[in-house]
Amino acid sequence: MPEVRLVDMRIDHGEPGQFLSPPLRAALENTLRAGEQALLFLNRRGYAPLTLCTVCGRKETCRNCSAWMVEHRYKKRLVCHHCAYEIAIPQRCVQCGAEHSYIACGPGVERVEEEFRAAFPDARVAVASSDTLLGPAQTQSAIRAFAAGEIDVIIGTQIVAKGHHFPQLTLAGIVDADLGGGAGDPRSAERSFQLLHQVAGRSGRGEKPGLVLIQTRNPEDPVMQALASQARDDFLEEEMRLRERSLVPPYGRLAALILAGEDAGAVRETGRELALAAPKARGLNVWGPAPAFYQVLRGRTRERLLVSAEKTVDIQSYIRTWLAAVKIPSSVRLTIDIDPISFF
Repeated sequence: MPEVRLVDMRIDHGEPGQFLSPPLRAALENTLRAGEQALLFLNRRGYAPLTLCTVCGRKETCRNCSAWMVEHRYKKRLVCHHCAYEIAIPQRCVQCGAEHSYIACGPGVERVEEEFRAAFPDARVAVASSDTLLGPAQTQSAIRAFAAGEIDVIIGTQIVAKGHHFPQLTLAGIVDADLGGGAGDPRSAERSFQLLHQVAGRSGRGEKPGLVLIQTRNPEDPVMQALASQARDDFLEEEMRLRERSLVPPYGRLAALILAGEDAGAVRETGRELALAAPKARGLNVWGPAPAFYQVLRGRTRERLLVSAEKTVDIQSYIRTWLAAVKIPSSVRLTIDIDPISFF
């Protein structure tokens, strides 16, 4: 395995508006000077995840979803990554009327490429994401070009995280390691560790030693510490202990009930009625209703209820009994997700 170092972005953050820290820039310079290859990983498509008016503070959000519009500078468009709605980048704020007041906040792979090209104009660089590699043929072509040494640095999303062997790749830089957590998902730490561990494994696969730099603002986080110390088994054992105490999978059962509809009032009222009708049962709890992580998606308001149960509980039978006593309006769609893998 390569050497893994954490870069504390609270200290080594560089100049304002830069997303490649001084330690990562220095490592890139050494790698390019040695004629070796590097990977910069950021699991975020586009140029910037948020477009903000500096005059009134308006955030450009999707008309169909409660999600920010992502700037794609290659296309000169703002795009919703959930419903695919897109518009041209506005020249005037629709709220306050200020001209040319929008700024891009945060990095996507396009913005990392822009910063990299400014710092290393002679390097050969390519971006690998689902926006730039349209289909398996283009993906394989880019991978072959990188393996043949025709590209010095590849900047990519999870499309480049696993399954590739590049003998000359000796540096992997993780631009923002803090993106993987949250959203109430009990598996988020495991998934974040798995993805970043796979990215780290791209470096140093040949005869030359590898180096991995992980940029984070939470270096004390267990995921970051486990990656830095390469203590995979210790991390997984601690994750198992946490899940056992919380009775979440694999030590318990979960089920999500997601209500969605164009009539927000009907969705919320149905959620309240469902919660009130939930039968009492030993070893089982019903939580909610509460707004979903994305409260509006594709024009539909969404509410969630979560059932948590001990492993021995027949959660499907409980839900069948519960729903038999409730009339769901035709305007509200109910989706039941047993052992959910998404908490959005």
